[in-house]
Amino acid sequence: MADIRSYMKEKEKREQKQENYKEKIARHKLASLSRILLAAAVLIGIILFFYIQYKRHIYTDYETIASVENTQPEGTRNVRLGDSVLTYSKDGAHCTDARGNVVWNQTFEIQDVRLAVNGDTVAIGDYNGRSIYVANSEKLLGEITTTMPIRDLTVSTEGYVTAVLTDSDVTWVNRYDSSGEVKNEGRTHADDSGYPMALSLSPGGELLCVAYLYVDAGILKTKIAFYNFGPVGSNVTDRLVSTWSYTDMLIPFVRFLDDDTAVAVGDGRLMIYSGSHVPGSPEEHMIDREVRSVFYNERYVGLVFFSDNSENRYQIDIYDTTVSNSQAKTFYFDIDYTDIFFEGGNLVIYNETECQIIAMEGVEKYRGNFAKPVGLMVPVEKAYRYLLVTDDSMDTIQLK
Repeated sequence: MADIRSYMKEKEKREQKQENYKEKIARHKLASLSRILLAAAVLIGIILFFYIQYKRHIYTDYETIASVENTQPEGTRNVRLGDSVLTYSKDGAHCTDARGNVVWNQTFEIQDVRLAVNGDTVAIGDYNGRSIYVANSEKLLGEITTTMPIRDLTVSTEGYVTAVLTDSDVTWVNRYDSSGEVKNEGRTHADDSGYPMALSLSPGGELLCVAYLYVDAGILKTKIAFYNFGPVGSNVTDRLVSTWSYTDMLIPFVRFLDDDTAVAVGDGRLMIYSGSHVPGSPEEHMIDREVRSVFYNERYVGLVFFSDNSENRYQIDIYDTTVSNSQAKTFYFDIDYTDIFFEGGNLVIYNETECQIIAMEGVEKYRGNFAKPVGLMVPVEKAYRYLLVTDDSMDTIQLK
């Protein structure tokens, strides 16, 4: 009997030790977890601190961190091509990267250049001619030869080109791949479908938006037409998947922002169309003044007007196309501008001599003068770093 009691006491001691051991492990785990959570909270706090400081930071100057010689022959023009620079004239074109390296060069003889850019892809056409050159920021993609004179063109990021061609009183809207093969043909007549005033291919090349100007019973009208070159379009006549008609309205601007969203700007109205295969009824915003220019990225579209504010010359209204019935954000500025573009969460406004950067929250992040006349400004790599193209150099600057 004594042996049994001794055994039971020893068993209780062992169990107590096990319980104590488990408690120690639990306390250790809890302490470790607390330290981890505390370290994470401190790290998050540090990150938030620096993020807030970054968002609040106002830039007052810039430094030139790289510069390469880049003489600009007379008659040449520069445009942004992705993160690179496209330089062109009637004698040819070449692409230069941010480090000043010429990536490709194409010679040609074009009297009246028609240019279409989509991201880092470009189509260079000969107005009234029959040649189109297709390239991106990395290489030449091909050459297209048309059978009729070229009037207008648009390009997708994949290198597909849609060209407006004329043959007496008949207009053709033909789609090509970058090698020059005709993928689709469409015939219009001014007395029937109307004349194409503006057109845009979606980045992937599946959808085409065309604004046709026509007269119906003596009344001027514009028709917005969407064509689908994918499987969905093969099931409908002429691949025409949706149309809208507008009375007494010119629509000189249409543009795809991404594969699912297109915008059209006409007299007194902004239309936003959504739909990856068949664009639906547009969201419409009324405009009470003349639009001076339009700029955009994958999410926003901005309209520039003369301001009715005596303190500023211009007004910008920005619409978020990802939010239904979004109200415009309004900004004012008073410098003449060469171009305006979105960069991150900012608006960048510049001309030859000065630059103004406004955050989407309305804070002016930078305003200053360039050291020498600037023809083109391109955002590169890090935030607040830009490539400036001048008459004799390409300078990379960092705001500070």
